[in-house]
Amino acid sequence: MSKLSIRDLELKDKCVFMRVDFNVPLAPGGQEITSDKRIRASLPSIKYALDHGAGLILASHLGRPKGKPNAEMSLKPCAVKLAELLGRPVTMAPDCIGAAVVAMKPKSGEVLLLENLRFHAEEEKNDPEFSRQLASLCDVYVNDAFGSAHRAHASTVGMIAFVKQAAAGLLMDKELEYLGKATTNPDRPCVSILGGAKVSDKIEVIQNLAKVVDQLLIGGAMAYTFLRARGEATGKSLVEEDKLELAKQLMDQLGPKLMLPVDHVVSAEFKADAPHETVTTIPDGMMALDIGPKTIEAFSAVVAKAKTIIWNGPMGVFEMKPFDTGTVALAKAVAGSGAISIVGGGDSEKAIKSAGVADKISHVSTGGGASLEFLGGTVLPGVAALTNK
Repeated sequence: MSKLSIRDLELKDKCVFMRVDFNVPLAPGGQEITSDKRIRASLPSIKYALDHGAGLILASHLGRPKGKPNAEMSLKPCAVKLAELLGRPVTMAPDCIGAAVVAMKPKSGEVLLLENLRFHAEEEKNDPEFSRQLASLCDVYVNDAFGSAHRAHASTVGMIAFVKQAAAGLLMDKELEYLGKATTNPDRPCVSILGGAKVSDKIEVIQNLAKVVDQLLIGGAMAYTFLRARGEATGKSLVEEDKLELAKQLMDQLGPKLMLPVDHVVSAEFKADAPHETVTTIPDGMMALDIGPKTIEAFSAVVAKAKTIIWNGPMGVFEMKPFDTGTVALAKAVAGSGAISIVGGGDSEKAIKSAGVADKISHVSTGGGASLEFLGGTVLPGVAALTNK
């Protein structure tokens, strides 16, 4: 899927509409940004456009204002933070469409941030007239919001019908490059590590990756649905009873590709520093909260030989010590493998940070739901809509 890139566009003296992901966490009251990670992730594309002589319109959603203005979900704090990061003024628009916004069209080198797209219900409805009004603001369109690419909204899909060229930004380019290669033509051996709570959240991912990977390592609570389906005791561990038959089918499909935990750190209580022990068979009244040392060793041995690693989801309740041991150990194994490593999902990202190895991971996806859908083989509407090369 080769899409037009911002690098392919003539930007000088053009007005560029760039869809970014400024859906940042805000402190209560909506005035203070508690993490500017998403704004920083957009800086390469923003700087590229400005360095090449564009006037830049930035657009994003923030939160779920339900189609009407909400002062606590205004993008004004993002304008302040972006100006600070860029070291140049960022003008804040009063809305995202209308005569007042049209009159604020930025000249070369200027930046205009539109107000929250979702203050209009037409954004999520992918309304054609709203799309047309957004498109009328610009000469060319760039989508750098991979995290919203799985949504067919006006700013990610609809307005592209009304522009001459629609290209991927640098962040979107990077996501498509890493995730695309990993799911179609990975360097081998290719290993995927999947964790988290539910098999049901990752059925499509498991089925799609089964066609690609050489080994699939499953940990976290979702492993216990598989183990129960295999007839093993799981105690009070989280199990999706309605997914046992599906788990059997997936195990038949995957065969020796699939690796499950062989030992477990268990406790009677779901709380930090609860009394715990390591077992190979989970007793009644106990729940598995992390993978055990034999599993860590087995998984790490597979990871050490990998050339491509795709990781989504923790190996246990890693927010609570001591049940973070397995996740942190795997993070260090991935970082030390020398493989092309792709990490997706907020929990996995927190894990590599807590393990102190974030700088040794090849690519940390900003996508969340979008990266999961991509790994599951879904064609993302916001990607499909971009102009082909």
